[in-house]
Amino acid sequence: MSVQPPFPPGFLHQRRLLAICSLLVVAALILSGIAPYDRPTWFLEVAPVLIAAPILILSYRHFPLTNLLYILITLHALVLILGATYTYARVPLGFWLQDLLDLQRNPYDKIGHFMQGLVPTLVAREILLRGRYVSHRAMCAFLSLCVAMMVSAVYELIEWWAALAFGQGAVEFLGTQGDPWDTQSDMFLALIGSTVALLGLSRIQDRQIASLSRPGQAPRGE
Repeated sequence: MSVQPPFPPGFLHQRRLLAICSLLVVAALILSGIAPYDRPTWFLEVAPVLIAAPILILSYRHFPLTNLLYILITLHALVLILGATYTYARVPLGFWLQDLLDLQRNPYDKIGHFMQGLVPTLVAREILLRGRYVSHRAMCAFLSLCVAMMVSAVYELIEWWAALAFGQGAVEFLGTQGDPWDTQSDMFLALIGSTVALLGLSRIQDRQIASLSRPGQAPRGE
């Protein structure tokens, strides 16, 4: 009589990956929080990390995500933490990109908005496929993109509310750097990130879902 393994394939390997990712994020948070450029802005910028971390921890046993998602979530968290340390308009990497590309402003915040489209798209896609909420991949892609754009829009609303609540004190959090089209370009970068996720990473995610899923949880076909 065969014995079913208590954990899905790759479980122990994933535990090691998560340990590394967790240590990276915690270390970055500690270093970032020692002497950030602006403490209130730092808290606002790392708030998504502080909110997402408990959710990922609590959901891990019953709904572990793919390794691809855990890696991308970690990268997104590090982008947010670095931006929080200096404020987005002052991140050294952004100044390097500004010089390299001959731009008029520090573009680091656009990296954050690109990730804001890429990561939520893949999170939504994985939930829709593994939960069998959508039967066709085209509709799944459309809904995943909609979720990402909703996240981007809500974030822009939060920035607007912060501007109304804190006035001039919200300038560092907004990071517009005098760009009147900052909101539109932020959402455009999120759209690009979402499109890259769907066109470039869907196949990798599908393979990892198939290897992660237990019987009855495999993603549905076309």
